[in-house]
Amino acid sequence: MANFALIGAAGYIAPRHLQAIKDTGNNLLAALDRFDSVGIMDSYFPHADFFTEFERFDRHIDKLKRQGQKIDFVSICSPNYLHDSHIRFALRNHADAICEKPLVLNPWNVDALAEIEKETGKRVYTILQLRLHPNIQALKKKIEASPTSTVFDVDLNYITSRGKWYFHSWKGEEAKSGGIATNIGIHFFDMLLWVFGAVKNSSVSVYEADHAKGFLQLEKARVNWSLSINENHLPGEVKAKGKRTYRSLKMNGEEIEFSDGFTELHTNSYKEILAGRGFGLAEAKPSIELAYKLRQQGE
Repeated sequence: MANFALIGAAGYIAPRHLQAIKDTGNNLLAALDRFDSVGIMDSYFPHADFFTEFERFDRHIDKLKRQGQKIDFVSICSPNYLHDSHIRFALRNHADAICEKPLVLNPWNVDALAEIEKETGKRVYTILQLRLHPNIQALKKKIEASPTSTVFDVDLNYITSRGKWYFHSWKGEEAKSGGIATNIGIHFFDMLLWVFGAVKNSSVSVYEADHAKGFLQLEKARVNWSLSINENHLPGEVKAKGKRTYRSLKMNGEEIEFSDGFTELHTNSYKEILAGRGFGLAEAKPSIELAYKLRQQGE
């Protein structure tokens, strides 16, 4: 049984990490969040210590280590701009880090973390759950089996409606979230690069706070992509059903279905990490580089 600490316990994605820690038979010893609306912890680890101040959390982790209760992993669900600092905290406390995407906001942050990995001997893992989705894995096999010269036409359209609160939170500040391409699109860009190969060329035609779109020339695909958090961009039939999210991935005009099957992907990610097969800095870097470039092109 491994011992975990969790940073960002009040965040939207934290319950998936709590579930994954529990499902894999491990234990959460301590959690941190500046907000104290963390009653969800009672459903998973009611006996875990909780802190709203980083300094007290830091001291507690050190005390546990000195008492022989070393933290093996720190799960990081904090705001994007804090990931780098919290990963460093984990490594310097001789724990591996499991960090939500985007792992960091800038490519050079990845290089710096690689140096700290070497210094500490600990690892940085990230959650790239679309790589574990059965339909995406099947798509990758199909692409790999195609003739080398084949280049596919791909259309990616992702709309996930957000209310006014979004722009009053850290997510609405590009310096903190990385903007829509990073905060909303990073896992789709990772999936596209994983399936269709490296970027040969890219362009951005629209880059606004709530909407971005552009074109990618990949080794095996020509991709038109569009990301939006504006509910007005939802197709009429989706609105009519009362839904606020729309995912569409088409290849040569054929829809690739991957709307379902997300329930267990965080737990599966943890299983892979605990087995030593998790995705690390090298796997995360290409999509971080791409999102950064798109951000610059959109300015």
